[in-house]
Amino acid sequence: MTGQGTVGKAGFGLSPAVWRPIASLLAVCLTLLAIAWPINLPRMVGLALYPQQFLAAVLALSLPLAFLMLPARRGSPREVVPWYDILFAVISFLAVSYVTVRYPQVVNLIFSRPPSAYVPGLAIILLLLEALRRTTGLSLVIIIVVFLLYAMFGNYVPGRLAGRPQDWQMLSGYMAFDVNGIFGTPMAVAATVVVAFILFGNVLGHTGGSRFFTDASLLTMGRFRGGSMKIAVLASGLFGSISGSAVANVTATGIVTIPMIKRDGYPAHKAGAIEAVASTGGQLMPPVMGAAAFLMAEFLQISYAEVALAALVPALLYYVALFIQADLEAARLGISRVAKADIPDKRLVLTGLHFILAFVLLIGALFWLMWQPERAALAAALTVVITAFIFGYQKVRPKLSSLLRTFEETGKSVVEIIIISAASGIVIGVLNVTGLSFNLTYALVQVGGGSAAALLVLSAMVCIVLGMGLPTLGVYVLLAALVAPAMVQVGVEPMAAHLFVLYFGMMSMITPPIAMAAFAAASIAQAPAMKTGWASMKFGWVAFIVPFLFVYSPSLLLIGSPSDIALAIATASIGVWLISAALAGYALSRLSTPMRGLLGFFGLMALIPAGMFPGAIYTDIIGVIGGLALLALEAYRTREKRKKALS
Repeated sequence: MTGQGTVGKAGFGLSPAVWRPIASLLAVCLTLLAIAWPINLPRMVGLALYPQQFLAAVLALSLPLAFLMLPARRGSPREVVPWYDILFAVISFLAVSYVTVRYPQVVNLIFSRPPSAYVPGLAIILLLLEALRRTTGLSLVIIIVVFLLYAMFGNYVPGRLAGRPQDWQMLSGYMAFDVNGIFGTPMAVAATVVVAFILFGNVLGHTGGSRFFTDASLLTMGRFRGGSMKIAVLASGLFGSISGSAVANVTATGIVTIPMIKRDGYPAHKAGAIEAVASTGGQLMPPVMGAAAFLMAEFLQISYAEVALAALVPALLYYVALFIQADLEAARLGISRVAKADIPDKRLVLTGLHFILAFVLLIGALFWLMWQPERAALAAALTVVITAFIFGYQKVRPKLSSLLRTFEETGKSVVEIIIISAASGIVIGVLNVTGLSFNLTYALVQVGGGSAAALLVLSAMVCIVLGMGLPTLGVYVLLAALVAPAMVQVGVEPMAAHLFVLYFGMMSMITPPIAMAAFAAASIAQAPAMKTGWASMKFGWVAFIVPFLFVYSPSLLLIGSPSDIALAIATASIGVWLISAALAGYALSRLSTPMRGLLGFFGLMALIPAGMFPGAIYTDIIGVIGGLALLALEAYRTREKRKKALS
């Protein structure tokens, strides 16, 4: 099919020869626009723009791109773009472009309900919801529609959740022009920070950086027992911290790691589970983390460096637990090292050491120079390009055409996140304009009976349920707006409250019945989906416990005196080892059921931070001494068994 269009059963449409170049152009322009804003290019050329005008311009490129690339029926192939998608693309471009140009004149008139505000606003909301349905499915669309209906008919809701009703004209204009609507904080983070980091990730991919980190993981971990599983943990953690999506991380690294783990004799469902848990945790691991962490910094009005430092210890405990379980499971099943033929040549891997420089620069810019995250990511991406051209990787240097394609790939990759972020702004807008935020906080506190413990359990369940089937960024925005304020209201440290909802929102990715990351891994592993999901929960157990601990004792968030922090980290690490051994059923040898139970009990005692409640220091002492005594006993028994076997 060539030419400007084609006519078929669906009527007029654009052939791939026409719409694909248009989509590529929109994607490149989207990436360039997202780069131009943080480096202040508009001001350099004499343009004074509101941030909302920049965000509207980004959405004016993203919505048409979504309608060109994504078919109305999710999962079906996209060949000819039908007439209705052409119409949607044109209307969305015109409506959002109108907001871009007319924003300064219309923004102060929205409460007067002029057609110049509510007509484009209504078009944007409807088309945004349709684009959201195509990117994420119906679940998030239904949630947002419920919020919009509440905004218009909230006065009919009984009790404390009754809201101030808004007519559709005011609501449409408010969502399209107010800073608390579509072009609010989530959209600002997606259009700058997320685009910059995805560009950084794509540049790493095209220069050989991603391959270097996978090869380095193979080289460092492949020589140990269960090396394939440890490679999955290390590689997925590194990649996941910049991918922004647990499912995308699973599909990107899992196609390499899962077959490797299965070849070593590991059960398929556990191979998928290891990958799913490792990929999900990447967004909890500094220094980069996922898009939600940057949004958290904006919500809390603090620097990203503070968020990353607070998240460091819980994330390390998460990966330490996963790493230990991988090691002990390998020992229990007798899985040895990776085949020597699969381990890359050390001299060739060392040719990629220059890629580490970009991460050194990124960390330095974020934590010492206190640069904005998007600027730090762009500087790191530029560093990768320069060093790759100079040194290459394994005697191969990137081609200029390949690097230029990263602009197109980045633009297409971020469309989903930008649309989710823009739609999330509708939720925040409804919370602000109706007073639902305050009412919901009050209701949750009342349901929890004013008890922090009851509210935490209730919040954890709400987080997992709301997170099922939703992308990470959408999950966090919902939870940060709906659940975190109630936790702060009963005295929880704001940082702890936001990390709590982030953790449990993320855990929905590996928690059945809807565990998107686990199901994606199961598909690659050719394993039963639910069986993989339950195994994922077992491997990721620490993420279900540690959030409760750092809420009661912020020392795990590096808040408090150095001695309290050091004690909390040391005892928590011992607790994680003991519980991991209990779950794996192996320490120095196979463990009996009573021994597993005792190790689990003492591990829980050791996990409790000393500052959690008066006298908690004694639970630490009991846990550490009891656990070490059991391990000493196990070591003695193992030695005696070996003596008998040799005699």
